[in-house]
Formats: sequence, C-alpha cells, structure tokens
Amino acid sequence: MLIMRGVFFLLLILLIVAAVLFVDFTYKTFSLKGRDVNTDAIVVLTGGLGRVDEGVRLYKAGKAGWLLLVGVDPSVRKVDLYQDRPGERSSERVILEKSSRNTLENALYSRELILGNKITSIKLITSRYHMKRATLFFRAVLPRDIAIYPHPVDSRNLLPDWWGHSGSIRLLFSEFYKYTMFRLFFLIAPSELRPSPITG
Repeated sequence: MLIMRGVFFLLLILLIVAAVLFVDFTYKTFSLKGRDVNTDAIVVLTGGLGRVDEGVRLYKAGKAGWLLLVGVDPSVRKVDLYQDRPGERSSERVILEKSSRNTLENALYSRELILGNKITSIKLITSRYHMKRATLFFRAVLPRDIAIYPHPVDSRNLLPDWWGHSGSIRLLFSEFYKYTMFRLFFLIAPSELRPSPITG
C-alpha cells in the first residue's frame, strides 16, 4: 500500500512538472519576436507557408549578405523561389540546399554552407511552433562564436488561443516532446554534433 501511494505521488509530481514545463514552452513560443538586426546570412528552413517569402523579403531589404534556403525539394529551381528583377538584388548569393530532410539535417547541412562562406551571424527563419527546436539544433551544431537570431513566422497551424483549438494543442505538445527529448540528449552529450576543432 505504501509503495502504491509512493508511486502515485511520484507520478503526480512528474505530471505537474511536465505541465509546468509545457506551459513555459508554450509561453516562450508565443513570446518569440524577430529582431531588426542585419546578419551575414538569412537561413530559411523551407517546408512551411510564409517562410521563404519572409526570407526573400528580408534579403531584398538588405538585411543579410547571403540567403540560404535549406531543405528545398530537389525538383525546385532557384528561379522558382527567387526571381531576378531590375533594380533588386540578384540571386548570386542565394543558395538552395536540397539534401536535408529533417530539422537536424537542416542544421548539419547549413553548417557546411555557413562555415564554408565564413558566415559569423545568421537570422534563422522557420514557423513559430518549430523555432525553439530549430534554434536548439543550430546552437548544438554551430561553433559558439556564430550568432543566431531567431525570426519566427506565424502560420495557420498554430492559433494564439491554442487552448481552444485541438490542432494547436497537438502541434504544441508534439514540439514540446521533441524539444524536451533533444534538450536532454544535448545535456548528456553537449559536444556530440559540434564540429571538431582543426588541429595542426
């Protein structure tokens, strides 16, 4: 009886802790705001409505020297996403990355482009619900001296009054679960995905 009571209280405590962490995750997700800052590159994780449009808008406004469109379908051409027009910035520094297929691969393949072009600061664009996990991955794989500025894009999948919308609740909880699992992984192995320093 005492053992059952102990297990019950332990589960109750774990449930309360999980609920508190979920509410904190949700609050921070909705509190994220993009900063009006110029960076070396804009990195767009494609796949969600509005992400590419926002990246192109900021790039054309001169907010970065490079525009990296990451996770693009192999059949998509650069002209499909960025069209050169007289009086606007050319597509010379617009790069399409077509190999990555999930958020972790997005970060790993982006690292190659970022380091290869000596980029020291990025504006990271993805959907609001996805931003905390994406930022976690990019901070885990990039050298610590590269600045990351999250720039969330709102989508119809996530409503501000999420508590009254079952789809938003499922989406938030799914992201919270994934974020928590990977956060624990990076706590256990903080340098597992970071590039090894070059030794002479």
